[in-house]
Amino acid sequence: MKVLTANRLSDGIAVWYAAGGWAETVGHADIAHDKTAEDRLEAIGAAAAANNEVVDVNIIDVAIVDGLVEPVRLREKIRAAGPTIRTDLGKQASPEAARAA
Repeated sequence: MKVLTANRLSDGIAVWYAAGGWAETVGHADIAHDKTAEDRLEAIGAAAAANNEVVDVNIIDVAIVDGLVEPVRLREKIRAAGPTIRTDLGKQASPEAARAA
């Protein structure tokens, strides 16, 4: 399973493609279950980058863990959670992150 991720150009926040737009949490991302869906996400990412909406567009691996979408690689887990310090700030302080922990 894969999702499309990038950084929003306006503020640098990590985002994931979801339902026709960009969500700030990986849990809302559209999940590609096959190569056709991956190709669709790649085309969406390329168009968004060309329109200067996002940068650093990538397709990443995810897994469903206890019913929640979770990136597989450590780098992507950190991008999804937010800074690794001050867990009372950023994405890691959200109620959604607390449920995942």
